[in-house]
Amino acid sequence: MIEFIKQTKEALLIIKNKVKILYYAYKNPKLSILPKLLILITIGYALSPIDLIPDFIPILGYIDDLIILPILITISLKLIPQNIINQSIVEANQSNLKLPKNWIAASIIICIWISVFCLISWKIFQLNKK
Repeated sequence: MIEFIKQTKEALLIIKNKVKILYYAYKNPKLSILPKLLILITIGYALSPIDLIPDFIPILGYIDDLIILPILITISLKLIPQNIINQSIVEANQSNLKLPKNWIAASIIICIWISVFCLISWKIFQLNKK
């Protein structure tokens, strides 16, 4: 169990570093709009203080941190030209950047949860009405 926790912490450290790389790639004026849009979504999700799947749900709560986020990061990195990635790696390694929590992304996630709750409630109401 201790080994699993250690591996998870290492994986999250790698994810954190890749988010920094994406941040610097996003700031590059040579990057086209599609990668910038996906990077914006990825960084927003990574920095959101509220997860799509809350962490208090056993096992499933960490899926977004260990599966969804790495998938978003991988897709984002594939859309970025290698020269911009290389520049961004150098900038990320040289900086002591601390990215803040993103409350806009948290608000969007809250809206998604409210929408899902309303849809489920409406469906249940419709079923009970019949």
